[in-house]
Amino acid sequence: MKNIRFTILSVFLLLVGASCFAQFEVVKLRCEHLENPLGIDGEQPRFSWQLQAEKDGILQAKYQLWVGTDLQEVKAGKGNIWNSGEVDSARVPAIYSGPKLSPFTRYFWAVKVQDEAGNWSDLSEAAHFETGMMNKENWQGSWISDTYDYNLKSAPYFRKEFKVSKKVKAARAYIVVAGLYELMVNGEKVGNHRLDPMYTRFDRRNLYVTYDLTNSLNEGNNAIGVLLGNGWYNHQSTAVWYFDKAPWRARPKFCMDVRIVYEDGSEETIRTGSDWKTTASPVIFNSIYTAEHYDARLELPGWNKPGFDDSKWGSVLLTGAPSENIVAQTMVPVRHVEELPVQNMKKLDENTYLFDFGRNISGVTQMTAQGPEGTTIRLKHAERLTEKGYADLSNIDVHYRPTDDTDPFQTDIFILSGKKKDTFLPRFNYKGFQYVEVTSDQPLELSPENLTAYFMHSDVPPVGTIYSSNETLNKTWQAANSSYLANLFGYPTDCPQREKNGWTGDAHINIETGLYNYDAITVYEKWMADHRDEQQPNGVLPAIIPTSGWGYQWANGPDWTSTIAIIPWNIYLFYWSQ
Repeated sequence: MKNIRFTILSVFLLLVGASCFAQFEVVKLRCEHLENPLGIDGEQPRFSWQLQAEKDGILQAKYQLWVGTDLQEVKAGKGNIWNSGEVDSARVPAIYSGPKLSPFTRYFWAVKVQDEAGNWSDLSEAAHFETGMMNKENWQGSWISDTYDYNLKSAPYFRKEFKVSKKVKAARAYIVVAGLYELMVNGEKVGNHRLDPMYTRFDRRNLYVTYDLTNSLNEGNNAIGVLLGNGWYNHQSTAVWYFDKAPWRARPKFCMDVRIVYEDGSEETIRTGSDWKTTASPVIFNSIYTAEHYDARLELPGWNKPGFDDSKWGSVLLTGAPSENIVAQTMVPVRHVEELPVQNMKKLDENTYLFDFGRNISGVTQMTAQGPEGTTIRLKHAERLTEKGYADLSNIDVHYRPTDDTDPFQTDIFILSGKKKDTFLPRFNYKGFQYVEVTSDQPLELSPENLTAYFMHSDVPPVGTIYSSNETLNKTWQAANSSYLANLFGYPTDCPQREKNGWTGDAHINIETGLYNYDAITVYEKWMADHRDEQQPNGVLPAIIPTSGWGYQWANGPDWTSTIAIIPWNIYLFYWSQ
């Protein structure tokens, strides 16, 4: 009996000792560098992870990875789709090499790792990824717009009602837009993305976004609402880069499939088509380059909810796709990352206030105000002030070439309804600013609470920090990071106000600043695809990417467009090399 107890105790101590010796686990599982992504198109997705240990310097020697469609099996270390086997590699990511993946399918995966001492970790927590369309032939919806006239100023509303008569197991929306959009279901905005889809060369590649609508649908009547904006697709403002003359320019349009899987296994797709309705919205003008104008008198309460009377709305226009290349937007989105309150407010005259947010940011401001019907408020966003304390745009409007005075630079226009407190938040624009000069054509009493700012940028996760005993050095690092983020909107830009251009030289100069501090690979991989779209057959690239056609004869060359080598090389150094 003593010998049996001794043997059991020895085995127990051996197991405990081995476990304590390893002391590491596999964490932060990512597929295509995203956490549990929806709607990916890649046939060989990449899997990455990190090791968390109590001691520094632990190294991966092997890994084994399982992929399956059954969560419980994957949690148990089984995969009905793919088992990588033990792979002798210290390198991450691992690349899927199993059977062909199916569209519209959720796959689970887990991994375990062996360290250089031969100790295996426990199996990681299970993560998942979900495939999207995978192939353009899987789209069922038609491309729709409200008109062919790209000079029309008002942004269009679109809506569609449908019934859900069975219990929903899962529902996904797949939406691709030429322009920008906001998607609403039953009166609520779907997701927290801003300025989707990201800017591409629209006649060569279009990005679609996937949303989980499972908890957004109700039994019975449902309504989908879509608001379209111009973005870079229908550029109505005029500047030196001829965005308004882009070869793809047209009225915004979109295509969408809402794919519903019911508990009984049946499926249904709600798609865009001739049965949708459209009308003008209160967004009476929008420009990604200058600003946005909103007339609260034109609001249509309940337009995106079931039961709304759309009998006076018009029919949609069936139209063609802007390109034959429609692929998933596999990257971190632009978001309102930080909310900023007003730091100081001054009344400059009877009709003018100056709001100071204390720091220079990229983003938008939200205003709430009440006043007589038709009161027009102008919100001029600026980085500096005149000697008399008014907003000064002279340092940032130098490349703007307005044809009239209806599109003032970095100046939102907000018209009050006179019926209630009205709120205006630009949906299809962003600016660079610290100060906002608010001027109304009738006197209004305003307070700091009337205006809020939102710092916007691609929401790349921070990964690096610097701290020293020198406060000047610390502030320099913080300022550099703030500038980097303020110029990240699905592609790296030169400035968030004067240009918003993807200057190649600016981007490769600060690539190390970006990657030491942020996990920004998804933005750069998308931008490298933009390079492929813009490269001419003879290899020439433009100085700004994407471009409407400007920059192939000026400012491009090895000092700038060497981005095509420098960016991938740095991605390799930061993400692949050992």
